[in-house]
Amino acid sequence: MSRPDPAFWAGKRVLLTGHTGFKGSWAGLWLARMGAEVTGLALAPDQTPALADLLGYEHLTASHTVDLRDRRAVTDAVGARPFDLVLHMAAQPIVRAAIEDPVGSLATNIMGTAHLLEALRDEDALKAVLVITSDKVYANNDAGRAFQEGDALGGKDPYSASKACAEIVTASYAKSYFDRAGVPVATARGGNVIGGGDFSRDRLVADIVRAARAGEAVVLRHPEATRPWQHVLDCVAGYLVYAQALATRKDMPRALNFGPRPGAAEITVGELATQATQALSAKPWRHEPDLASIEAKMLAVDAGLARRTLGFESRLDGPAAVAWTMEWYRRQGEGEAARDLCLAQIDAYESL
Repeated sequence: MSRPDPAFWAGKRVLLTGHTGFKGSWAGLWLARMGAEVTGLALAPDQTPALADLLGYEHLTASHTVDLRDRRAVTDAVGARPFDLVLHMAAQPIVRAAIEDPVGSLATNIMGTAHLLEALRDEDALKAVLVITSDKVYANNDAGRAFQEGDALGGKDPYSASKACAEIVTASYAKSYFDRAGVPVATARGGNVIGGGDFSRDRLVADIVRAARAGEAVVLRHPEATRPWQHVLDCVAGYLVYAQALATRKDMPRALNFGPRPGAAEITVGELATQATQALSAKPWRHEPDLASIEAKMLAVDAGLARRTLGFESRLDGPAAVAWTMEWYRRQGEGEAARDLCLAQIDAYESL
């Protein structure tokens, strides 16, 4: 099975946007551990605690605090040094936050992507660019079918729409500019990611952990909903393997789904919450319906193309992903350092 290759990443100059976010923090640590020279570009963390702050920034070659909506700032930061590969993870990633501030979220996720790609047009050393979007880019009618890469894009909420638009912007830049320069530019559509160190608002596991540590019961809006749950290490590993292939092969598709193996996506929000609260010896969850919600009841992605083209599939999903996640929070709550926990889980994942 394909996996991130330290021999490939050692010495590579990597621009990682969103390095202060949840997935970006794990990606930056893993890349640096494999010997990559990682330059981060992102806003400062917007919550306390934040995994990026808990890990520290010493493993990064540089860390730039930049708002993607500021075109000049993005251009200046990107032009500071040459890069071999780019992983664009920076985004406003919260569905409910986008509903509260649609214009700001659209500006970050759409124009922020355009500003980055525009700045990268002058990068002569580039070998590949991978833009991270979401499993929510598809036009979802709750039909119950797992989405494939060729399905129609859409979005009935501002976050989903912003990510579908980012897909279109990326494809247009690839065809208009990067293809003729011989630089593959692609998108990766990851499933619902869980893992240690996510303290964001309105995220299921983070809400469960906060409630448990406060001695309260977490409130669920849609316990019957299903999502393509996968561990953060699975998702990041898929991105890294995809970036490797883009840089070294000529036959790669320009969009791939990354999600759990068939059958593992059937776990509901309520089932995940039950396993998580039990792992923390926390109070059982309670249900408060949100009748105004327009969130999809069922969401699944078909990751078969990634399996066929990359030889990659998830190793942790469903209950296993929950178990690894809650073990991280349990041990962190008992005083173990976040950096040590992340490195230990990276080691354990690589040995699977």
